[in-house]
Parts: sequence; C-alpha cells; structure tokens
Amino acid sequence: MDFSSFLTSLGTSFAIFVILMLLFTWLSRKPGNSVVYYPNRIWRGLDPYENGARTRNPFAWIREALSSSEEDVIAVSGVDTAVYFVFLTTVCRGRFSLLIVIIPLPTNMSTFLPHIVLRLPANVRNSAANVRNSATRVPAYSHFGPTRQSWTRHKAVIPRAGEAALVFKLVTSRLHEVLGILVFSGLVLLPLLLPVAATGKYVPETNSTSSGTFNDLDKLSMGHIKPNSPRLWAFVIATYWVSFVTYFLLWKAYKHVSSLRAAALMSSEVRAEQFSVLVRDIPPSPEGQTRKEQVDTYYKTIYPESFYRSMVVTENKQVNEIWVELEGYKKKLARAEAVYALSKKTGKPEGTRPMNKTGFLGLIGKKVDTIEYCNEKINELIPKLEAEQKVTLREKQQASALVFFTSRVTAAAAAQSLHARMVDTWTVMDAPEPRQIIWTNLPKSFYERQIRQYVVYIIVFLTIVFYMIPIGFISAFTTLGNLKKLLPFLKPIINQDVIRTVLEAYLPQIALIVFLALLPKFLLFLSKAEGIPSESHAIRAASGKYFYFIVLNVFLGVTVGGALFSTLKTIEKKPNKIVSLLGSSLPANATFFLTYVALQFFVGYGLELSRIVPLIIYHLKRRYLCKTEAELKEAWAPGDLGYATRIPKDMLIITIVLCYSVIAPVIIPFGVIYFGLGWLVLRNQALKVYVPSYESYGRLWPHVHTRILAALILYQVTMVGYFILKEFRSTPVLIPLPVLSFIFAFVCSKKFYRFFQSTALEVACHELKETPNMELIFRSFIPPSLSAEKSDDDHFEDALSHVSRSGSFA
Repeated sequence: MDFSSFLTSLGTSFAIFVILMLLFTWLSRKPGNSVVYYPNRIWRGLDPYENGARTRNPFAWIREALSSSEEDVIAVSGVDTAVYFVFLTTVCRGRFSLLIVIIPLPTNMSTFLPHIVLRLPANVRNSAANVRNSATRVPAYSHFGPTRQSWTRHKAVIPRAGEAALVFKLVTSRLHEVLGILVFSGLVLLPLLLPVAATGKYVPETNSTSSGTFNDLDKLSMGHIKPNSPRLWAFVIATYWVSFVTYFLLWKAYKHVSSLRAAALMSSEVRAEQFSVLVRDIPPSPEGQTRKEQVDTYYKTIYPESFYRSMVVTENKQVNEIWVELEGYKKKLARAEAVYALSKKTGKPEGTRPMNKTGFLGLIGKKVDTIEYCNEKINELIPKLEAEQKVTLREKQQASALVFFTSRVTAAAAAQSLHARMVDTWTVMDAPEPRQIIWTNLPKSFYERQIRQYVVYIIVFLTIVFYMIPIGFISAFTTLGNLKKLLPFLKPIINQDVIRTVLEAYLPQIALIVFLALLPKFLLFLSKAEGIPSESHAIRAASGKYFYFIVLNVFLGVTVGGALFSTLKTIEKKPNKIVSLLGSSLPANATFFLTYVALQFFVGYGLELSRIVPLIIYHLKRRYLCKTEAELKEAWAPGDLGYATRIPKDMLIITIVLCYSVIAPVIIPFGVIYFGLGWLVLRNQALKVYVPSYESYGRLWPHVHTRILAALILYQVTMVGYFILKEFRSTPVLIPLPVLSFIFAFVCSKKFYRFFQSTALEVACHELKETPNMELIFRSFIPPSLSAEKSDDDHFEDALSHVSRSGSFA
C-alpha cells in the first residue's frame, strides 16, 4: 500500500466517523428514536432525556461518559461491564495526556491550553484564577488512580471555572488513572525508538515495514537499523520495558477486579444464586428411594441446620415444546386482537376480524377466524401443559439438582467442598443465576462432559487449521498484483488511479471483517455442547475460542498468508524456521494492520455510536410488523455488550499493537485511539443503551488476563524472531522474557484465580439487610415451562416442590 492509499483510508475512515457522530447527535434528539438511543434508561423507568441528553452539542455525550464513575457503571450495567472497562483502561489508561498529574486544574489549564482559556468568558477566567487560593480545589492525582473526592466536587468547579473547566477536569480525572500499557509503553518507545530508527540510514532490500512504496514508515521502524547494529540495544530495552509495564498493570488490575468482585458479593442485597448450589453426577438412588428423597437425605445429613430444600432437575423437552406452542398462540391472539381493534378505528365501526390459514406458515389449509382459533388452541394446550408438567416433575428426574440453604455462608462452603470420595459423584459448584442456566446441560455426567470437551477442542483445532487456508488465500488474493495475475480481465479497471486507491485501502480489510462475521455463533454452539451449565461460562468459553481463532488466523494468517505463495515451500522444507518466518513476515504487513486498526476505531465505533443499523431495523419492524406493545418492546430490546465477540476483537487489536510496538512504534497512537475512543463510546452505550443479560461478578477477568498474557508471549516470541533476522548476536538476552511471562501467569493464577472460581467465606459472611424469603428464592429457579398456570392448584404445587410444607427458615 502506498502513502496515498494509506492517507485515503485514514482520511475516509475519519470522515465517516465524523458523519456518523453528527448523525447520532441529530437522530438521538428525536423522541421517536429514544428507544434506540436510550433503551437502558427507558428499561429502568427513567426519562431518556435526563441530564440534558437532547442538547445540540455533538460532544455532550463525551462529557457524560467522562463524568460517570465506576460505581455508576456497576449500578446500571453490573460488575461484568465494569470489569470490561477495567480491561480497556488497563490496556490504555491515561489515554491522551500525561502532563497534569499533581498541579491543580486552573493553573495547568492556562499553562498548557492558553488558547482555550482565552476563549472563556471574562468572568469565568477571573473565577478560575481564584480557584488556586480557594478552599475548594481540584484534588491531586497520583499515578495509582484518582482519589474518591474527584467524583464529588463537580458542582463546586462549575461556578468557579465554568463548564469548560468542568469538562477539562473530567478529562484529566480519566487521564490520570493507572497509566495503561500502551501509554506507558508509548512514553518510552516513541521518544526513544523513533529518533534511533530515523537516523539509522539503512535501506534493506527486503523485509520492509510496509509493502509498496510507503518508505516513510520504514524510516521510523526497526527495519531502518543495520543488522547487528549497536542501536538494536535500544529495541531490546524497549522489548523489556513493554513486558514489565504489562506485568505491572495486569497485577494491579487483577487486584482491583478482585476488590470489585468482593464488594459485589458482600452486598446486603438478597441474591438467589448465593443461597444455592448446583449438584451434578448424583449416583443412582437406592432401592425404595426417589431421587428427591436421596438428595434431601444426603444434604440433611451433612448440613442439618441450614439445608432448606432441593429441586431435582428434570428432562423438559416435551413440556418445553408444549409451553413454546402455548406462548406462540398467546402472542398470535394478542396480535390478532390488536389488529381487530385497529380495524375499528380505521375502517368500519364493527371492524374486520383477522383471518388466517391453519396450514404450513399460514399459506395453506383451512381459513379460520384468528381470534377464535387461538382461543381454542390455548384452552386446549393449558390442560395438556399442566398434565405434562406433573408427569415431568414426577417421572423424568435427572442426576442433577439445585440445593438451597438458609445461609449464603453455608452455600459458599458447600460449593467448594469435597462431598464424595470419588470425583465423578456428587460434584458441587456455585449455582448460576436463574436466568442464565442451560438446563439441558445440567444432567450430563462427569465423563460425558470430559469427552464432549475434548471432542469440541478437536473440532475447534480443525476449524482453526482449515480456516487458515481461505484466510491466507484471501490475504494473498486481494493484493492488486495477484488480482491482475489471477483475474487479468480486471486489469483495465484496477489500473485506474481512483479505483486502485479504493481497492488498496479497503478490499483486504472488508474481506477479512466479513469472513470473521460468520464464526461466533458456531463457536458459541460448540461451547454449549461441552456441557457448560451457564450462559456466562459458555460465552467466556466461546470468547476464548474466538480469540485464538482470530490471532492464529487473522494475525498470523495475514502475516504469513500475505507471502503465502512464496513461503509455502520454505515452511515445508524447514518447519523449524517458523519463528524467523514470523519475524520476517510481520514487518511487511504493518500498513495493513495500521489501516485495519483505523478502520475498526473510526468506522466500527462510529457505527456503534450512531446505531444506524438498529435504528433502521427498529423503524421497519415498527412500521410493518409490530402490532402490540410486547412486539414493539421486543423490537427495540438492545441486548448486552456481546462479550463473546467484542473482547476477542479487542484482544486482536492489543495483539497487533503489542507485536508492532517495537518493530513500528507509530502503531502505538493508533492503539491508544482505538481503546480511548472505545472507552468513551462504550461507556455511553453501557449507561444508556445496553441491558446486561447476566451477571457473573467479574469472572470474565481471568479469561481476559490470560489472553493478554498470550498476546504478550506472542509479542516476545516475535521479537526474538525479528532480532534473529537482524543478525543481532545478543538475541539470547530476550529468551528470559517468555519464561517470565509463564511464571507471572502461574503466580497470578495461584494468588487470584481461586476467588474467581468460588466465593470466599469472609465475603459471604457479611450481614443481609433483610431475612431472605427462601420460597421466593426457590421459585426463582423454576423454569418457565414448569411454572403453574393456576396458583391454587395444590396438587401441582406439591409435585413442584416434592417436599413437605413444614420446611421453614432456620
């Protein structure tokens, strides 16, 4: 890619982002779009336009995002979302400025931004000048995080220094948290390596840092240094610096997330999952004893004072089918009644009763009155469902159960205790939230889960291997040189300057993004097939698979695949040259990844902020499909942040930036912008748009931590390969780095991971603000298909609980 193509891609991406941001400002002010841009607030019963959300200022959302605290995020979107922002700020804390650390705001505002201060009104400038001697001053910041007072003094700043000072204060409060990996690295790498590289005066025949004629980038990269030059020691120091910065910040982040998890689990709020455990691999019940009696006897013996009751998991396939059919007819009935009511207003006073055919998809069969037909089917299905519920609860019990305790300390202790001598019986673990249980996976036995896990790993491995082939060919095929060779009839079109520039700027990146969009659901399906009991765990597992897929296929696939046609024979003859091949291939794709990162943060986050696609879909559904309030609500329901795909994509960016941080340091600002802009946009979305679908209390973090370390190790191995390529005789000094990374991972796992696997008893022992209603806790775990249609059906209630009503809170 030549310099003009790179600038075209960058400039066009930025222009698209500006247009999308202006569209967001315009569209979000319209009341008819509030359910698209503020669904979280509407979901919580708040005014969507509180705090001046309808302002014409296109940057108002930035101020709101910056003014929010971690406590705000936890209150609105939960601990998992807060942990995601810990990841973003760990990767890129301190986003753009490192100048103002201890000095009060107004002094620095006039010193570093005089052009802004001079534009403020005179009274604001005079007020700001007095803040220095005032009792109300902007608190100082340390490198280890903002003080708690920073979130409580905004109102004091406004009258003294005006809104501009408030915005500046909010920015600096976010800029001076723990300095992030990229900013801390960039502080050293950019001023140290760029002058060293720029004065290297070496023009290599191969291994350029960019393909094409983009030679200016080569002059700012490691490729501009002569082989075995003493200047390479600067790059060795930089490699160590990036590694130790990463260790330091990951350690601090792990401690912080542990504190967040502990604070959430200490809460005095009653949460159903904290009073229950999931029991799997229940052995066959003794003769003359039901499964329910077996479980009750076992746990009453071990926990005589705090055992409440058990709920045996059942095989619900048939009852689920009936329930889904019943719910479908209820929705059809509500829709038909809404259509009928509307016809009375728009047509004849008596209205037109809706009709439908009873055959396949309503296209064939007998034509009937929809309202009467749905009522008949509902009346027919309700007794059928009740009968199947009773049969299911009594005759389809499985080797798994939920056990409830009156004390969350007992539940926490039970979840991490060894109950049986054999590992394959009476397996106990923390119960997931009721809303995220995967019921079909609970009865799967210990050995079945193990076999499924290994089979899934093999399938994922084969998927990664065979996906490398098409991605490699896409990478090689989409270069203009190969297009001319393989599709010669396109040569007259490609030779046109405008078309050639556009194709070089976007074709490989768009092909890659579309290719990756096909995979996440397949990986989530595989993760659930392992026998994982909860949605959050399945999403974490799918996210891990997706991470390794995109790193091995996208990063390595593009890196090596760009030279696929010329290097395939080399790999076949000398497999031990893979590390040096990686080191030699990586520099040639620098501009591709620079463009890819820019496309992701400008276009990707622009689309995220503007929500153009959800807006169009919502209005189409509202105009042509939605007839009832339930359908309308379903049309604008936003879902959650989508960690299964979002985190792996972020991990790909940090992998790219880490691996190029020393080879081509100019990529660091691109990484800073990606994570800084992502923090702002997603902070806005977390507070106003997305509604969390589950809460795992930070169990996401060990997964994130491990993948960052995997990216770091890949970076370290890549640097070893590139130093070998540069014929640097002291390359062995880098060998300790991967070893240190594995040691660091081991220490972190031993120190922190156990608390993310189980709840610490010192955390669970905190007092509750009210006595838990154990019956409500028990009922919260009942699947919807097994809930009673009639609350006064004593026979059904007895079948549901399978226990005597004498059980009481102890």
